[in-house]
Amino acid sequence: MDKTLPNVNAELFTDDSLTVPGVVSTWTHKPRILLLYGSNRERSFSRLMVEEAARLLEHFGAETRIFNPSGLPMPDDAPDGHEKVQELRDLMMWSEGQVWCSPERHGSMSAVFKAQIDWVPLALGAVRPTQGKTLAVMQVCGGSQSFNVVNQLRVLGRWMRMFTIPNQSSVPKAFLEFDEAGRMKPSSFYDRLIDVMEELVKFTLLLRERSDFMVDRYSERKESAEELSRRVNQRSI
Repeated sequence: MDKTLPNVNAELFTDDSLTVPGVVSTWTHKPRILLLYGSNRERSFSRLMVEEAARLLEHFGAETRIFNPSGLPMPDDAPDGHEKVQELRDLMMWSEGQVWCSPERHGSMSAVFKAQIDWVPLALGAVRPTQGKTLAVMQVCGGSQSFNVVNQLRVLGRWMRMFTIPNQSSVPKAFLEFDEAGRMKPSSFYDRLIDVMEELVKFTLLLRERSDFMVDRYSERKESAEELSRRVNQRSI
């Protein structure tokens, strides 16, 4: 993937610029960002959008991986051990932040995109694969600008216990915003994409230091304590 960036009028932040003021990090690896898109078309604008996002994220100092949904079965139509299902779940566990981008179809996110999330359970054993991770949401439109999909993705992110950043991107008439090589043209929409990815990296750097503390819940601590008590009682019988 070509990692060059379109011409911009202002200097972009780098990974050195995106240190969190007042926070001494104990993490030695780059922020890990997983990107998902929602179309299997040969010229998928949601894929082109996340590829452009990945270039920016890597410029900001993040490590990125893009999941290709082609070949992923419909939810419950294959065993959990299916190769594509395991690939997706492994990437979910690997990531510290995510970017979700879907085309709008009939006023909603695409089935291709929703199927990816539906394959990810709220818990894998004792581990919640998405809890406490940061999330940026985007959509591409075939016609006029809409916010139906990003609004739905925000609900979905909350359900998956993720921290969805305030900024977002919705690109109308996406077929006009990419050149023949599949690169996004300089525009206000590209500037917004820069804003969103910059914000995602900042939130990821800030929250990954504290994610365990932020998602710690009384009800779950209570449930764990009761389960431990039951096990102790069973052993003493």
